[in-house]
Amino acid sequence: MRKTKGFTLLELLVVIGIIAILVSIATVSYSSAQIRTRDSRRRADLSAMRDALEQYYAANTFVYPTTCSGASGYIKGTWPTDPGTYSYVQSCTAATYCICVQMETGSGGNSSNSICTWAAGGGYYCVANQQ
Repeated sequence: MRKTKGFTLLELLVVIGIIAILVSIATVSYSSAQIRTRDSRRRADLSAMRDALEQYYAANTFVYPTTCSGASGYIKGTWPTDPGTYSYVQSCTAATYCICVQMETGSGGNSSNSICTWAAGGGYYCVANQQ
């Protein structure tokens, strides 16, 4: 009788195949989690920008800055920038403002384009003046 210690080649190949499948599933999940995280950050950035612009409005005789970043003194840190490859589309006048960004997931926004055309489930998320 022959006593062998160790694994056969077939057993090793099966284990390696299972590990490869698990790694590929984890990679896809991690990638989609990163996308959702960047979209969440975009929403938080736009909310902070809106709050800063409204504080500027209240503190400066009820006018908005003519450039959106003019309200940067009312925000903690620096004026936000997009965490990914997109950019924030900013339009500010003394009477109104609109800031939009494209959502990386392609849905979940509140606008269908970057000029504050409101539509539920659109591919853009926008904030506009509240006054």
